[in-house]
Amino acid sequence: MFVQIDNISKQFQTQSGNLTVLKNININIDRGEFVCIVGASGSGKSTLLRQIAGLDTPSSGEIRIAGVPVKGPSPDRGMVFQNYTLYPWLSVQENTEFGLKLQGVSKRERRERASYYLNVVGLSDFARCLPNELSGGMKQRVAIARALVCEPQILLMDEPFGALDIHTKESMHEFIIDLWQRTKITILSITHDVEEAVFLSNRIFVLSSRPGTVKKEMTINLAERGANIKRHTIFQDYRDELMVLLRQYGAEGLVAAKV
Repeated sequence: MFVQIDNISKQFQTQSGNLTVLKNININIDRGEFVCIVGASGSGKSTLLRQIAGLDTPSSGEIRIAGVPVKGPSPDRGMVFQNYTLYPWLSVQENTEFGLKLQGVSKRERRERASYYLNVVGLSDFARCLPNELSGGMKQRVAIARALVCEPQILLMDEPFGALDIHTKESMHEFIIDLWQRTKITILSITHDVEEAVFLSNRIFVLSSRPGTVKKEMTINLAERGANIKRHTIFQDYRDELMVLLRQYGAEGLVAAKV
């Protein structure tokens, strides 16, 4: 397995005592898969992603990427957040180069690599623009290019399309599927959007409410991932099955709030 999440638990200290957010999480992901994790507010989705990214440490258990234990942040894990996190005073090109600059990559190489990935996400013509000159979807493409430019082994996405309007969100769904199919990168995304999870992923892991535990694994087999697939019976059946599971585990009325 490429990503191994073994018996992860996470507790936080509160005024009322220990609060268990994640309990005995076990997930394995193959190289090149697109996996989504869904669950209610408070199920620990974002907390789990932070453990995988190395931004926080689990209370118990271990996470390994390509056999190497996760001990902290690393360029082998690219991260995309919901709110873009672009530097408003830097151009699109400079934002994309930023991680490479921190790594000490030469000016020439980071310009070439950033230009390549801006072309991959379709933003070469906007390289000199500032973030405030871009639409929401374009900003998220810059954030994705910035994550990819360090050539990570896995792309971690924390509800990356939650702040977008429905039309832009659907366009971004098609964009990220095309990007995944072309680059073959492993992607792990968390979402509260049922249709998004079904449309994007090979597999879906359903978390229960706090403490978050893996209650169900769904395998999604869709012949194609174009927008029209959402009108097909197989897509609607997957969507309905996932909704039933979420209701079953106390996740009816999902919202985008994070732990």
